[in-house]
Amino acid sequence: MTPQRSFAEMLKHLVATISNPRFLKNSQGLNDLPFYICPYEIKDSHEIQTMHKHLRTHLAEAGIAVLDINLYDLSVELLQARGIWERVLEMESDVSKDEFKELLQGVLDTEQHLVPAIAEKMQSADFQVLFISGVGEVFPFIRSHNVLNNLQTTAKEKPTLLFFPGSYVFSPEKGASLDLFGRLHDDKYYRAKNIFEMEA
Repeated sequence: MTPQRSFAEMLKHLVATISNPRFLKNSQGLNDLPFYICPYEIKDSHEIQTMHKHLRTHLAEAGIAVLDINLYDLSVELLQARGIWERVLEMESDVSKDEFKELLQGVLDTEQHLVPAIAEKMQSADFQVLFISGVGEVFPFIRSHNVLNNLQTTAKEKPTLLFFPGSYVFSPEKGASLDLFGRLHDDKYYRAKNIFEMEA
């Protein structure tokens, strides 16, 4: 994570990097996945949402189509499609946090429900880059490393950028991890790249 960058500098870097033909063509090593992390501090969430919108506008003006998936919105969509959204809302105040977490983890199972829904949206859209956001809003029911792990066979043709409220760190001793909110250090994932470490 690069806290020294202003939001204007972050936006400039993201536009330049994503617009690069090498990025769009996924010019990487044979064993690399086109997965990228856009880490940010949780206190900057509002500014990042604004930057996210500006980024989409700049890319659209450059003729680059983005498929933008918010995990919270997708979760609500899935619960509504199964006719249980209202029941879930009613249950939230009646059951313990652990029971509620277990319920949502079952009905929003990443492998069985969430990633197939993402794949369906990918198949029906004409896009060059996939954006995934809403990571903080769906925690702890959905974990970002599970989403990335299950997307490895689905989203390997075009670049995927995950907006992540926390840090993506790598050390030779511990490997790489997605540290959500800068505090939770248990999401091991090593096949993505920090987009701010990419050359524009």
